Amino acid sequence: MAIDALRKNGMMAHLLDALEAGQNIGHYGQLVFAMVARHFTEDEELVALLQKNPDCSEEQARALVEQVKGRDYSPPRREKVLAFQAQQEFPIIPNPEDPDAGNVYKDLQFPESVYAHISEYREQKAQAHAEEGSGSQPG
Repeated sequence: MAIDALRKNGMMAHLLDALEAGQNIGHYGQLVFAMVARHFTEDEELVALLQKNPDCSEEQARALVEQVKGRDYSPPRREKVLAFQAQQEFPIIPNPEDPDAGNVYKDLQFPESVYAHISEYREQKAQAHAEEGSGSQPG
């Protein structure tokens, strides 16, 4: 089962446990969960899981799933998750002192398209940075 695969990552297991207990994981907790879980679940299962959050209706869950898919968000890096966590009360990463906590790429195997998307993004960012540097130099 795909949910079992998600449990290989401590942060995702923590979020799943909280959702199954009916806890409010916060807006960013839901966002992080959807960004990662969409690669392991069908849309309907993801919507159902998100609805276990007391502040998330079916409409809100569907809208979040569509947003994450429509914008093709990659699973967030640990640093991004920590930035999200700083903006809400619920701890997305329960043990932020552990440098491996929140690193979904360490424990989970994503589809090859995710890694290709990240690589393409980094190449574009490096190219844009290089062009910025060369644009300010006299010709």
